Amino acid sequence: MNVLDKIMKPKSIAVIGASTKEHTIGSDIMKRLQEYKFTGKIYPVNPKGGIIEGLQAYTNVNEVPGEVDLAIIVVNAKFVLDTIDQCHKKGIKGLCIITAGFKETGAEGAELEKQLLAKVREYGMRCVGPNCLGVVNTHPDIRMDGCFAESLPERGNIGFVSQSGALGGGILNILKDLNLGFAQFISIGNQADVNAETALEYWENEPDVEQILLYMESIQNPANFRKLASRITKKKPILALKAGRSAAGASAASSHTGSLAGADKAAAALLKQSGVIREFSLKNLFSTAKVFANCPIPKGDRVAIITNSGGPGIMATDAVCEYGMQMAKISDETKAKLRSFLPAAASVKNPIDMIASAPIEHYKQTLETVIADENVDMIITIYLPFLGLKDIDVAKALMEIKDKNPQKPVIGVFMTTNEFFSKLSDMNVNMPFFMYAEEAADGLNRLNQQRLWMEQPAGKIPCYDVDRAKVEKIIKASIAEGRDQLTTLESIDVLQAYGIRACKYGLATNEEEVVNLGNAIGYPVVMKMTSKTTSHKTDVGGVRVNIQSEEQLRAEYKDLIQKLTEKGLIEGLEGVIIQEMVKGNREMVCGIATDPQYGPMMMFGLGGVFVEALKDVTFRIAPLTDLDAKDMIKSVKAYKLLQGARGTKPAQMEQIEETLLRLSQLVNDFKFIDELDINPLLISEKTGEGIAVDGRIKVRLEEAKKAFSCDCAVCCQ
Repeated sequence: MNVLDKIMKPKSIAVIGASTKEHTIGSDIMKRLQEYKFTGKIYPVNPKGGIIEGLQAYTNVNEVPGEVDLAIIVVNAKFVLDTIDQCHKKGIKGLCIITAGFKETGAEGAELEKQLLAKVREYGMRCVGPNCLGVVNTHPDIRMDGCFAESLPERGNIGFVSQSGALGGGILNILKDLNLGFAQFISIGNQADVNAETALEYWENEPDVEQILLYMESIQNPANFRKLASRITKKKPILALKAGRSAAGASAASSHTGSLAGADKAAAALLKQSGVIREFSLKNLFSTAKVFANCPIPKGDRVAIITNSGGPGIMATDAVCEYGMQMAKISDETKAKLRSFLPAAASVKNPIDMIASAPIEHYKQTLETVIADENVDMIITIYLPFLGLKDIDVAKALMEIKDKNPQKPVIGVFMTTNEFFSKLSDMNVNMPFFMYAEEAADGLNRLNQQRLWMEQPAGKIPCYDVDRAKVEKIIKASIAEGRDQLTTLESIDVLQAYGIRACKYGLATNEEEVVNLGNAIGYPVVMKMTSKTTSHKTDVGGVRVNIQSEEQLRAEYKDLIQKLTEKGLIEGLEGVIIQEMVKGNREMVCGIATDPQYGPMMMFGLGGVFVEALKDVTFRIAPLTDLDAKDMIKSVKAYKLLQGARGTKPAQMEQIEETLLRLSQLVNDFKFIDELDINPLLISEKTGEGIAVDGRIKVRLEEAKKAFSCDCAVCCQ
């Protein structure tokens, strides 16, 4: 038995802090447990004893005559630690601490919560809260409403975790209006012990929970969340509303990758890589939940639209196509059957327009016929009120057909009064209904998104043969000089050590070396300064391109030295890098930025001087799988350029994917790399390769020193 069963499937509950005083939490909890008809035993605990809600109250939990699975604690914060001791003495393993006054109140409360968790761990208990709304299980065998929301829960197939108690309570109060129900609900509050990840793992194989909803303000352990969610979303959908979308702190970063990254970019990447469907409003969260609650996962993305009005049918078609789904090709057999009962003015092509005079019988026959078509995976049925037809009667007819044909998703779009939707809330519906066609298309898109994720094989993290020792030597030399920023030369050397294709290059420290390198590499060449004190070379004229001859190379070198001397920047000059001039007008960028909570993030997108202006970039959390790398490249608008727009040579996609995967391996091997930019990653006109033309690497100095403080290979992992 999972110890969380003691909280979510208890046979007996002690309400410690139960009260006879109206409109207190201790009173409301007792009332909700009884009103919802909890199937187990309820033991009120109050120092005064007496009778509470018709039940004998005990002055101490240890006076309770029977076993207790769950203690719901609503006493003052200063009494909570003693209460936990008493629960331990009684043998109670499940706690739900509704009491507030812990880390949400400041340092003193945080210390109290630390002591609370220490006791919970020591006693082998599990604890929801503190500072939470409570827990709910609507299963007929349990019927536990262990929270103080005003409305009793509605039965459904959703497992819902809310980090906000008040929000969770508000949602429980409107479930009926939303036409939704919960299987289980956990208000995690301060998440001292049980958090969203605990709930995910608990519900993974819980048959009563068919979809999981999360309201989160933070993700405590991103790596563990990714591992769990990636596995669970292959079995059932997870929908998340992640609040806190600001990118505070990103502007302080020195690299392009760092400045474009932010807290929400990291969260978005994590959720996407985990197969979690992210919504950005409660309205969308529950609209999508309504679709998953009433629709199976489709077999494909072919959509049929049935309507009694041309305009909404066309708008629905537009919405379906904008989501990249297909309009189903209705079979000749289906068309013939439709023509046999629809009027001559009707259109049997998709969208199928039955015209305004369509009676209920036509709705039923058309839906039955279209569901049977093997070319159709999903259906939108649109109704506009005409000729005295009653909307609720049409809805009942559709649900009757749906009940007999549960194998395909069907969504109703009823452009009618709010009274219709109020009537639906009193009915046991088996399909979702929306006011607008765009909402239906959005729902089908989410179903299709889940289908594609479930069909996708698990990604693999490749391991390449690299020169790790060379990189260690380069970084050690840098930190020995107290530098957190590697020079351009060092950065390119690191990239090459990890098998990342860079331009042919060499370092020169005087004019003759410059000329010898230029002649050896072959013109045209590029000349770049590499300095221990200046990282943004273009700002000081430190990059000279398209140098066609030895004479031009000498002149450019002399001019660079003169300019740096005049600006007082000659001191840190390490030399100049002479590189082959790769021809190509497609400039990409890839790199690494470190989020303080989520760790290293990989970036890929359109590069060059416009990288921060256009922001056509995408992020993923490292380490990358092969599928992550493919997805990153396809996610940016510049992907069309890589495919070979306007007669250009298509880019070597596999080689660019490998570049991203090798970078991911680099940051996994050297976890103290803080920022890394390859800008531009130039796409060669000649070969289509992605070639690193420039590189910048920054490390976290103290962390790097600590990693290299011993020679043990394990310490550097």
